[in-house]
Order: sequence, then structure tokens, then C-alpha cells
Amino acid sequence: MSKEREILQLFFDGVSQRKIAQRLKASRNTVAKVIAAAQASQLSQAGMAAIGSDQELHQFLFKDEGSSPNQEPPDCAYVHKELLKKGVTLKLLWEEYAAKCCQAGKLHLMYAQFCKVYHDYVDINRLTMHIQHKPGDKLMVDWAGTTMTLHNHVTGEQCKAYIFVATLPFSMYCYAEACLDMKEASWIKAHAHMFEFLGGSTRILVPDNLKTGIISNRKHEDPITNRAYQEMADHYGTVIMPARVLAPKDKAAVEGSVGQVTTHIIAKLRNRKFFTLAEMNEAIRLELDAFNNAPFQKKEGSRASVFCEEERPFMQPLPALPYEYASWKKATVQLNYHVTLEYQNYSVPYAYARKQVDVRLTSSAVEIYHNGQRIACHARLTGRRGQYSTIVSHMPPNHQFYSEWNGDRFRSWAKKIGPSTLEAVNKQLGSYVIEEQGYKGCLALLKLADRYGKEKLEAACNAALRLTPLPRYKLIANLLASGKFDNELATRKAESAEEAPSHAFMRGAAYYGGERHDQ
Repeated sequence: MSKEREILQLFFDGVSQRKIAQRLKASRNTVAKVIAAAQASQLSQAGMAAIGSDQELHQFLFKDEGSSPNQEPPDCAYVHKELLKKGVTLKLLWEEYAAKCCQAGKLHLMYAQFCKVYHDYVDINRLTMHIQHKPGDKLMVDWAGTTMTLHNHVTGEQCKAYIFVATLPFSMYCYAEACLDMKEASWIKAHAHMFEFLGGSTRILVPDNLKTGIISNRKHEDPITNRAYQEMADHYGTVIMPARVLAPKDKAAVEGSVGQVTTHIIAKLRNRKFFTLAEMNEAIRLELDAFNNAPFQKKEGSRASVFCEEERPFMQPLPALPYEYASWKKATVQLNYHVTLEYQNYSVPYAYARKQVDVRLTSSAVEIYHNGQRIACHARLTGRRGQYSTIVSHMPPNHQFYSEWNGDRFRSWAKKIGPSTLEAVNKQLGSYVIEEQGYKGCLALLKLADRYGKEKLEAACNAALRLTPLPRYKLIANLLASGKFDNELATRKAESAEEAPSHAFMRGAAYYGGERHDQ
């Protein structure tokens, strides 16, 4: 019943104007205006009952109200369509309408009358005034209070499955998904699946104040969002604006959808047994499609038709790749310039030893940050505990020196000294089950060339090979320390000097084709 009909009903019952204003919480001027209009129109109680609609009653009481013949009426269908766009308000549309009328030399309605004409158009055509919610502007998310049951096909044990629900308040289009828990990973993965289902993202995301998403949401302060949740929102280009604490009306659309999902999906599936989460979500998706495609009771179309025709074009496009859930942890770099995460070790530049870093873990990668700057990235290690992922550039220069050695490098170094040295190195590397076990001994052996010279080392290796089939560093070092090879090398040099000719070699006349030098 309209306010005007209530005022007149009380007036005909003999209630004074003052009491009518108090009872209906209306101004006394409004009450006096309505009663004066009824008396001027000689309207009786029986005549008011004969007038069916409240709109007809208003027109009967205020016949002179409305646009004059010279006033240009607004195009209400255009106004309703333009209001769907972001940032467009009735005030803006009235200003454009007034400017257009002035350019055409026509009278226009004032703003209050313009709004009334549009509201009447909405009421007559039974339309929804989408002023608060723009298409593709907001998306509201929450957990349903009612859970479903998941059965273990081997043991018969039961566990709860929690239902994630999302609603677009413009079209009331819904999404639902079952999760094993309500932890951060499930919460964010459900969001990624939701955006994929909708085929786009919205400008604003409205969650509740659950700890898996919102750390703090105090009055007169900016909300503090969980780091992983904020990262997900940035990936999809949406802004998180949580509902006020203890204010469910801020996300009324999803609150209503939770009740409807409970009735139309959870209740319908209550007698079915599900043994896997995938099986449960498949059944939920079938019921969800039926729910979204069910026709509205009081207007044409369905949630799905309004979403496809009016809302989807206004949604933001999705990024090229879906968001991959990542958890954040803090760690301290050890003295060996590695951080340990879930029993695996990852290197960082050695300059960050003993410093605290932030680590971002996904299913496939490990990223390490210091003061917001990424300093290392590794493929995530799986399997046996205690593995190391080390990047050579992260190591100090002296550590890099040892890390770059391998068997081929030792062999190449020994070959430059001589065949006996190469044979000694090969036998030493081959004597171990793992070749790396011989690196230390080979390095010590080859370093003897720096102290005694390559020739002495080659001679010592030759002598050691004659003494034992597997010469070790200690034997060769003792041979070099004995000084035996000093006399041998001196004798060799002396013999080489005696055998050398004391004159230069000259080509004879025959070499040049003549018999005598003068020819």
C-alpha cells in the first residue's frame, strides 16, 4: 500500500493529521497536501477503493502534476540501458537530457521530476533498477554454512566437504564448488576455478572477513589482506573490498544465494553417496546449471540469460594463464648460503648469508625475495629429503673454483704435463666407486707441478707407475721430496747440451743445383 493510500485511509477513519504524521512517520506537510488534494477532487472512501493501483490514485489526486505539453519527455528505455554502464548515474543522464533539450529549444523536466518519470517507467514495466549494482562490477563470495558428506570407499569413513559460493549481484548468476577444507589453498583455488567458470573477472571482489582472506578490517582503516589472496586479486585485476564486520547486508546477494544453493543443490544431493571430490563437483555443476537456467518468477529470463546477454560483455578479460596458488614463508639464509624449506635446500647469493628472506612456493617453483626484490629462483625439489639446488653464480669465488671441477678437466690438465701423469690420474679416478671421490687426490697430485715443475712431476709419476699399479699422491710426493729427480734432470740437460752441434747447419752447393760455390 502506498503512503498516499495509507494517509487517506486513516483520514477517512477520523484520525487527525498530526496523529497520521506520527503514525506513518511522514511530514505534516505531506499529510496536509494529500488530504487537500483528496478534498479538492471530492474523493470518498468508496471512490478510493474503486481506484485499483497506487499509480492511478496518485494521478487522480495530482492531475496537474507532470510534464506540460511543451516539455520534452525523457527516453526512459535509453536511460535504463545507460544506467547499466560503469560510472553512469541519473544525475549525469539528466544533465545530458537537459543540455540536449536546450540545444533543440525545448523545455526539459527538472531533476526531481525526471527521476519520478523514470521510477514510474520502471514500476510500470516491472524492471529492476540496477543502480546499486552495475554489470560486471562486483562479485561476492562466501562459504555455505551447510556441508556435504564425502565417503571413503575402502574404510567407509566420512568427512565433510565445504561448499564455496559466489554470486554476481547484477544477474544473480551463481557458482558453487566443494572443497575438502576451508584453508587458504582451497579458498584461493576455488576463486581461480570461479573466474574460469565465469569467463572473466569483476572490478570489485567482496568477501567476508574470514582469516584465510582478510587479516584485519577495522573501522576507518584500510583492510589488510592476506598476501597470497592479494596476489591472486592482482593477477585477475580485481580489488578486494571486504564487507564490514557483522554487516551481512554488504554482500546480501551471496547471502541469499547461499540459502538457495543449500535448497536447490545441497538438499537435492543429500541422499547421494560421493566417494571422490571430483564426482561431487560434477554433480554440483549439473545442479548449478539447472539452477542458473531456471526462469525467474517475477520477470522474464533467467540468471544465465541475464548474465550472458547483459553482464558478461562488461566483465574484465582473464589473464593468459590461470593463477597458480602460492604460499609465502619466511626463512633465514644459512652460512652455506642456502635456505631450507620442507627438508630441501635452495641457494641464494652468498652475500645474503644470515639474512631473513621471504620465500614464495608454488607446486613447481621456489622464488626467494629480500626487501621485495627477487634474488633467486629454483625449480621445486621433490622426492628424497635433503637435496640441494645450487646455482654456481650464488657461490663465493673460492667455492666456484671447486664446484666447476670434473673428471675430464683433471684428465685434460694431466695430459698437458705428460702421459705418465695422465695414466696416474686415470688410475686414481677409476679406483673409486664414485669418480668425485678422487677429485681431492687428483687436485693435490697435479698441484705438485706448481712446486716441483712439470718435468719432475712427469718423471715421478713414471717412477711411481713402475713401483705400483695404483700410485697415490703420498708416494709421488715422497719421490719428489727425495730430490732424486733433480740429478736425473740435470744429467739429461747436460747430455742434451753435449750432443748439440757447435756449428750452424749450412746448405751446400748441391742443394742449389751447382757443383761449386761460385757457380
